[in-house]
Amino acid sequence: MPLKALALNATLKTSDAKEPSSTDRMIGLIDKALSAYDVKTEVLRLADFNVKPGVTSDEGAGDDWPEIRAKLLAADILIMATPIWLGQPSSVCKRVLERMDAFLDETDDQGRMISYGRVAAVAVVGNEDGAHHVSAELYQALNDVGFTIPANAVAYWVGEAMGSTNFVDIDKVPKVVTKAVDMLARNTAHLAGLLKAEQYPGEGG
Repeated sequence: MPLKALALNATLKTSDAKEPSSTDRMIGLIDKALSAYDVKTEVLRLADFNVKPGVTSDEGAGDDWPEIRAKLLAADILIMATPIWLGQPSSVCKRVLERMDAFLDETDDQGRMISYGRVAAVAVVGNEDGAHHVSAELYQALNDVGFTIPANAVAYWVGEAMGSTNFVDIDKVPKVVTKAVDMLARNTAHLAGLLKAEQYPGEGG
């Protein structure tokens, strides 16, 4: 059975802006790599949605998070993709992580968070530095709310310090980036397949 992935693009740019997104370019590379393992990926640009602040699964009228949450829980793989701003994940990315905090209290009858059995990987783009810091933040947050992180589940690109070139601007993707993308896809699809076939044991299991 094919695996399903949901890629959340945490760029600050909306689709209406019609500006090229470096984060979107990295997601495209990951999507292509995952397709080799029979993984179908849906991409959502978070800035196009009204994700209200809060830590519940539904913050009331006008909140688009329940729709995104349903797609996330229907997927086997989550790709959390963010640009680096001020050395941090984007504000849009952080808001989504805060909304996933609700998973801590949403468990099945065996005490497992509803996110259990799903695999998460990370994509980071930006200038100067911060890729390791950002991926570390996302790894910890995603693991806290029940996702499983595969080995080497991050692909990133950072530009020259004080430079103005973005990932979307470069003509050729460096081999080191494509190698990281391929490893992310291979390990993520493998682990997602294992967990889809056999879920984590629950309480008393």
